[in-house]
Amino acid sequence: MPASDVSAEAIAARLSALGLSTRVEEHDRDTWIEAEVPESLSVESWREALEVVAEADRFGLLATSLNDRTLWAVVRKTVPTTGDVGGPGHQR
Repeated sequence: MPASDVSAEAIAARLSALGLSTRVEEHDRDTWIEAEVPESLSVESWREALEVVAEADRFGLLATSLNDRTLWAVVRKTVPTTGDVGGPGHQR
């Protein structure tokens, strides 16, 4: 299993362990992890959740006017290093 898959699964598992409802979506180039954040989440759990998503390549928080909050993280998938992966002009 590629390291990126292990990392995405670990992030999702740690967020779930904090009691957050998580979703994982696989895409061609990356894996998205989303977690619904309840208003009742403690300060300590917020800190831990932020430490967890900080391990991803990108992360953020989507908040709506209806008080819905979704914490998200993106883990890039490993790109093959052999052959002409990026096409002409691709820099490595």
